[in-house]
Parts: sequence; C-alpha cells; structure tokens
Amino acid sequence: MEQLLGLSPFIIMIILFYFLLIRPNQKRQKAVNEMQSNLQKGDKIVTIGGLHGRIEALDEGTIVLKCGDGSKLTYDRNAVREVLETNNSVQ
Repeated sequence: MEQLLGLSPFIIMIILFYFLLIRPNQKRQKAVNEMQSNLQKGDKIVTIGGLHGRIEALDEGTIVLKCGDGSKLTYDRNAVREVLETNNSVQ
C-alpha cells in the first residue's frame, strides 16, 4: 500500500500532462490534418512561411499556388497554415 502512495504523485503528474499538454495538441494536429486534406482548387491560403496565394492545382502531396504577380509556385500540402477563403463553387 505504501508503494502505491509513493507512486501516486508520479501517476497524477502523468495524468495532468496528458490532459493539459498531450490531448489538446492531438486535437489541434487532427484539425490541421483535416484542413490540409480538404483543400480545393481556388481556395485562398497562407503558407507557414507567410506566402498568400490561391490554389491553382492539387496533387496528393503538393499544391500549386498562384501568387499576386501571376507566378505559380509548388508547395508541399503540409506547408499550408490556414485557409483564408474557400472556393464554394464546384469545378
């Protein structure tokens, strides 16, 4: 019984770490993965580097962005930080 009482602070710390750090991070990562998998042609996005552009073409792991000056750049899907505007029209 004393061994269990001696281990209880460690068990409580592990439980706290799970609920305060690990679980919220898993939820956030799941939301990011869902957003990146739901990208569509015409969506206006921002990359993790801060580049703004519209999606010109999609591939399994890459996207082609059309920037403001008309240039087209290829990025990894994982480089998308957020979607600013979605394209609701069916293409």
